[in-house]
Amino acid sequence: MLAVSSSPRRPARSRAHLLGVGLLAAACVLGVAGCGTNSATQAAAPATATPNPSAGTATPSGGGTSSASGSPSAAAPRGPEPAVLASARLNFDDGAKVGVGLPVSVTFDRPVSDDQRRAVESWLRVTTSSGVTGAWSWITDRTLGPGRRVDFRPAAYWAPGTTVTVALGSHESRHFTVARSLIATVDLSTHQMTVVDDGTTSHIPVTAGRPGLDTWEGTMVVMDKSPAVYMNSQTVGLGDAYHDYYYWASHLTESGTYLHQNARADIYAGKQNVTHGCIGLADDGTAKRFYNMVMVGDVVTVVGSSAKPVVATGNGYGDWNRSWSQWLANSTLGAVSTAATPS
Repeated sequence: MLAVSSSPRRPARSRAHLLGVGLLAAACVLGVAGCGTNSATQAAAPATATPNPSAGTATPSGGGTSSASGSPSAAAPRGPEPAVLASARLNFDDGAKVGVGLPVSVTFDRPVSDDQRRAVESWLRVTTSSGVTGAWSWITDRTLGPGRRVDFRPAAYWAPGTTVTVALGSHESRHFTVARSLIATVDLSTHQMTVVDDGTTSHIPVTAGRPGLDTWEGTMVVMDKSPAVYMNSQTVGLGDAYHDYYYWASHLTESGTYLHQNARADIYAGKQNVTHGCIGLADDGTAKRFYNMVMVGDVVTVVGSSAKPVVATGNGYGDWNRSWSQWLANSTLGAVSTAATPS
């Protein structure tokens, strides 16, 4: 199944609340919800934007490289502080614990023009508990459009244990801690999900989008999670195919891709793809166990089919679908080495 929010855009501050509380209350009712991925609403990512281990974007690392690698350290801001930072929003609550894939995402209440972007990047300050090489990159957000979102990520996934502090110019400062590494790989051809949780590997049978309603390929990051989400097929043009609650749901894209409990997985998981676009887990306890494992910032990569394009960078946190060179191409400052957070 697939579900999407009824609001034009979930504000980053609202997203941050989800990060902070971890679980929602008994259920998350989404007024507009469905379960199918509509390619008409998503621009395809570049054909070359699949995760690339050699570019440092597909495997966990020791947190990137320090300033000794030759990347320049973040320079002091130049010029007056851009007014747009006063209403900027971060995508995490202060003190949140997250997975290795969560980018720092800053959104704005109005588009930032090309000639303002360098100043904005220079006033957005990132420090870490150990220096890493990272960069800001401008994202065309699926809902907000161009110029209203800029993300920071390292060259490779954050190292577990890293504390990341972000200052929105002079206005606000927050931090999160990378709790541990969980990377799940869903193979659409074998109907299996391989989960590597801090080095421990497990295999979980799944069922994904059936032909014609294929699941997005590429790397996604868990945006939020809820024990129950109401899904309505009418919102994605599938008539009365379904309208009900689905449980133990991890949210993967703004267009509505979830990894969740699906009763049909009791029969088809590990055998056949039969969903409307989401990734289904059996309701014999499998879905709940995975839900209890996963946290915001965990990585889910979908492979094994060429029927669906790679999920767009701005459809949720598709940041890791850009190679490092592609990431830098949308940055005005380029790669910088973060200063270590003062102890």
